[in-house]
Amino acid sequence: MYGGGSPPSKLTGGSMSSRSKRAKKSSWGARERAGMSFLIVIAFFAIFGLIILTEVLMIDDRGRGGGVIVRHGSSGGRFGESVPDYDDVKDDYLDDTGIFVRETKYGNAAIKNIIKNQKDPAEQRSLPVIPWGQMLPSKTEQSLPQYPTDMRPTDGSWEIVNGTRYKFFVFSAYYDRRDGKLVRIIGATKTRGPEKVWCRFWYQTGSNSTRYRSASVMARVKVIRENWNLKYSACFILCPIRGPFPEIPYAVSVVSKIKSPPGNVLLLRNNDNDPDFNNRTFSNIPNSIGVCVKPLHFNYDQALYMLEFLELNSLLGVTHFTFYNHTIGPKASCILQHYVSGNLPPLITPFAPAGDQPNTGPSVESNDVHHEAGPTKLSDNTPYQKPRITVNILPWNLRMRSQKEIRTEGLFASLNDCLYRSMYRYSHVALIDLDEFIIPHHNDTLIDLINWLSKRINSRNTGAYSFQNAFFYLQFADDDAILDDGSPEANLRAALTTQRKTRRRSKLHPQKQRSKYICKPEAVIEAGNHFVWEFCPGRGSLNVPADAAILHHYRVCEFGGDDCIKSPSVVDRTAHRYSKRLLDRVGTVYNYLKDTCNLPDIPRAPTKPPPTRKKQLKIRIPDRPPSLGGSSKTGNTDVDSIKMEPSVNTNSSRSTFASSLIRVISNRQV
Repeated sequence: MYGGGSPPSKLTGGSMSSRSKRAKKSSWGARERAGMSFLIVIAFFAIFGLIILTEVLMIDDRGRGGGVIVRHGSSGGRFGESVPDYDDVKDDYLDDTGIFVRETKYGNAAIKNIIKNQKDPAEQRSLPVIPWGQMLPSKTEQSLPQYPTDMRPTDGSWEIVNGTRYKFFVFSAYYDRRDGKLVRIIGATKTRGPEKVWCRFWYQTGSNSTRYRSASVMARVKVIRENWNLKYSACFILCPIRGPFPEIPYAVSVVSKIKSPPGNVLLLRNNDNDPDFNNRTFSNIPNSIGVCVKPLHFNYDQALYMLEFLELNSLLGVTHFTFYNHTIGPKASCILQHYVSGNLPPLITPFAPAGDQPNTGPSVESNDVHHEAGPTKLSDNTPYQKPRITVNILPWNLRMRSQKEIRTEGLFASLNDCLYRSMYRYSHVALIDLDEFIIPHHNDTLIDLINWLSKRINSRNTGAYSFQNAFFYLQFADDDAILDDGSPEANLRAALTTQRKTRRRSKLHPQKQRSKYICKPEAVIEAGNHFVWEFCPGRGSLNVPADAAILHHYRVCEFGGDDCIKSPSVVDRTAHRYSKRLLDRVGTVYNYLKDTCNLPDIPRAPTKPPPTRKKQLKIRIPDRPPSLGGSSKTGNTDVDSIKMEPSVNTNSSRSTFASSLIRVISNRQV
C-alpha cells in the first residue's frame, strides 16, 4: 500500500523524535529541581549566618556602649560573674527626677546634664548619671522618701518589692566583708531578665534615735545558677557600700523606682555588732558544725524520725540546726519548739539495762560492710549530761508556686541564706535533707573526720568536703537485728530508720550527682544542693574517698515502683555503731515529750517467724518382709504411713526388703 516502505520509516522517525523530546524535558525538569534545592539550602545558610552575625554585632555593641554582659569567668572578679545589662533599660529607671544608672566602659562616668525636667520643659536641671556602685549625690538623696517609721526591720521573712512587673521578694540581708564592703541580700525574682532595683541604706543618727539618714545605690541582681529553668529563681541582690557614708548601715530597703516609698526594710546582719563576737575574732571560729535543712513542706509530721535526725546528727558532732517552716505538722512542730526553747531533759537516762549492748546481728552475707567502731559511752545506767543542741526555725512564706514557678519552695534561697547566716559562727556547715546522714567509717564525729582527712590530704585550700551518695531504699527488707529479742529497747530500735534499714545499693553515685557536702561558709560564695557553685578565689572542693565516709540516703525508689531493689546491693551496718547512744537519747527525749506533744506509741518490733518444716516421707522398715500372698491388708499398705526404723539385719536382709518394698509399690500401682 505504501510504495517502497517510506511511510513506515517516517513513523519510526517521528516516534523516536517524540521520545527524545520527552527525555530532554524530563532531564531539564530534574536539573531545575536540583537547582531550586541548592538555592533553598544556600538561602537557609545565608539567613542563619545573618542571624548569628546580628547577634554577635549586638553583643559587641552592647559591650562597647557600657552595658555589662553576663559572664562566668575569673577575669571580671566577683562582681563580674553575673552582671545585668543596664544600658538598654534606662527607661525602666527614669522617674520624674530623671535619675538613672548606666555602667560605663571606664567604671565611673562623669556627671552629665542630659535630662530635662519632665514637669517643666522650660526649666532644665542638672541631673547626674550614676555608675554602678556609686552613691547618689546628697542633694538628690534629700529629695527621696524618708525612712518608713511605721515599718519595723525584719530578718528572715519574705517581703515584697513594690512596683515591679514580675514577682520580686527579699528575705534577708548580710554584710559581706570578704571582698570589699558589700551588702548581699537573699531574694527571689524572675530568672531571665530580672528587673533592676535600688538599694537604700539606712543609718541611725543616734544609738536610740528613731531618725535615719539614707544613702542609695544601684543594685545588681545575680540569679542563682541552680534554677531548673523555671520562671522564678533564688537570687542575690548585691549593693556595694561606697560614697560619703562608708560605714555599715543599720538596715536596707530594696525598691524598684528610686522615688518609690520603700515597701520593705531588712535588718542588716552585721557580725561586727553581734555580741557573740565580742570575745573572739573572725579568724578564730569555733570548731563546730551546723546543719542547714531545706524548707519543711507538705505538713511534715514524722515525729520519731525528726528525733532520730536531731539526735544522730548530735552524736556526729552537730551543734546547731537551721530549719525553714513552709508547712509542718503539729507533732514535729512541738518537738522543734522544745529544742528551740531548750525545754528538754537535762540528763540522758540509758534506755537499755546495765551492760546490755545492742545486737548488731550475725553476718548473714559475705559482702557485709563493717567498719571499726568508735568510742562508746557508759556501760552502766548512770545518767549523763545531754549535749546542748540549738535550733533555729525561720518562717518560709514565699508566695511562688512550688515546682511550677520556682524549684521546691525556693530551696536554693534557703540554702544560701543558711550559709550566710552561719558564716563565722561555725567552722563548718553541712547542707543535707532530713533523710540523709553523713556517716564516717573510721571516726566517731564529723569534726574528727575532717581533722583526720587534713592529716592525710593537704586541705589548706579546701572549701568543701563532698560525699558520695548511697541509697538505702526503704523497699529493701529490714535487718534481722531489729527483730524482737525480748530486750526493752527492741521496739524503739525497730522504729528507727537507720537501725532498721541496713541494705544499700552497691554502686555509689559519682561526685556531684546526688552527693552532699560539708563546707566552710567563709570560703563559699554561692551554695548549691549537691555541690558548691562558686568558691572564693583559691578555694575548691575535696572529694572524700568512699572508704572514709559516705552519705546514707534513706528513701523510696527515686523513679517510683519497686524495681530499684533489683539492683545489686550490700548490707552496711556502719550506723549501728551509734545504736546504744542513739537509743538512749531518742528514748529519753521521746518519753519526756510523749504526752506534751501527743507523740504516737512506738509500734512493736517484728518477731522472728518460726522455721518452716518440710513434709518428710517416713517409712517403717520391718524386720521381715510383708506377706505378698494376696492378703487384703498387704494389698492396701500405705507407704506414706510406714515409719522408718532401720533394721540391724545384714545387707542381704535389707536387699530382700528393698525388693519386697518394690513389689508392694508395684501391687499398689496395679
